[in-house]
Amino acid sequence: MTRLPTLHLKLLLKASNWEFRRNGVHQPVLLVPTIEHLLTNPHGCYVDCTVGGGGHTGALLERLEPDATVIALDRDGEVLNKTRTRLADPRVRFIQGDFRQLKEMLNADDITLVDGLMIDLGVSSFQLDESERGFSFHEDARLDMRMDRSQALSAWDIVNHYEPAELVRILFRYGEEKFAKSITAAIVRQRVSAPIDTTLELVGIIQNAVPARYRREKHPARKTFQALRIEVNRELEAIEEVMPQAVEVLRPGGHLCIITFHSLEDRLVKNFMQHESRECICPPGLPVCICSHQPRLQLITRKPVVPDEQECTENPRARSAKLRAAARI
Repeated sequence: MTRLPTLHLKLLLKASNWEFRRNGVHQPVLLVPTIEHLLTNPHGCYVDCTVGGGGHTGALLERLEPDATVIALDRDGEVLNKTRTRLADPRVRFIQGDFRQLKEMLNADDITLVDGLMIDLGVSSFQLDESERGFSFHEDARLDMRMDRSQALSAWDIVNHYEPAELVRILFRYGEEKFAKSITAAIVRQRVSAPIDTTLELVGIIQNAVPARYRREKHPARKTFQALRIEVNRELEAIEEVMPQAVEVLRPGGHLCIITFHSLEDRLVKNFMQHESRECICPPGLPVCICSHQPRLQLITRKPVVPDEQECTENPRARSAKLRAAARI
């Protein structure tokens, strides 16, 4: 297994981050540890399931030989087209699609096994920074939040048409919002008289529905917007569907790296990797093992890798990021 000289890698990627800032492109999170854990074979084949602006893929390409291959996937065609233009490299194959169909997309490209696979579960900075996409609670735009704008369901549909009980469930489960009931009640009262069309309309409703103390702590709309985005894009279901496929397409010794940004995502990734690394999954207390479970992963990171203080200062969006990595047995 090839291991990278850490100091050399840090110097290289520090230069890469400077280049991102100079060009006005948001830098990717946990870049150094992700590339350190992902790369095992400089001649190999790798998959970036969420290429976004191409930050991780670009850094990976700097460490790969001319005969290597990177499959760059993204469900957002607009983001993918921008990255294809900015990151033109014959070693990269760009594919638009939902990573829930990972194996299907790779098989269609005549790829069965890969040396490394990464998934960055954060929202693309292109999506956050383009106000018309409706992801940001700081900019006014029509409620949207679709990563793939060809799909029908949008945040507008959820806010204006979901039953109150379902809205409460979404805000509480996906946003861990303790004021889910009062926010839902305010939304329902407002939409009776007129549809709630824009992000800032919704922000105003949320602000008036929560206590003043809560408004002072953090932005009161943060958790509601997270919950709506997860529901629109079926994000948690997607994670559960892609992880088993990711293990299946990894060749022995290949590495899986997943970056999460909130506790719901991280819990799913942590539980999956731990389950796949255990030799026995029988209920506690059984005198002998009867499960015949065979571990498929070996944990590389026993605890998640988190950004250091310098990265959080330079890139505030990295604050909540966590990286977990495992190797295919």
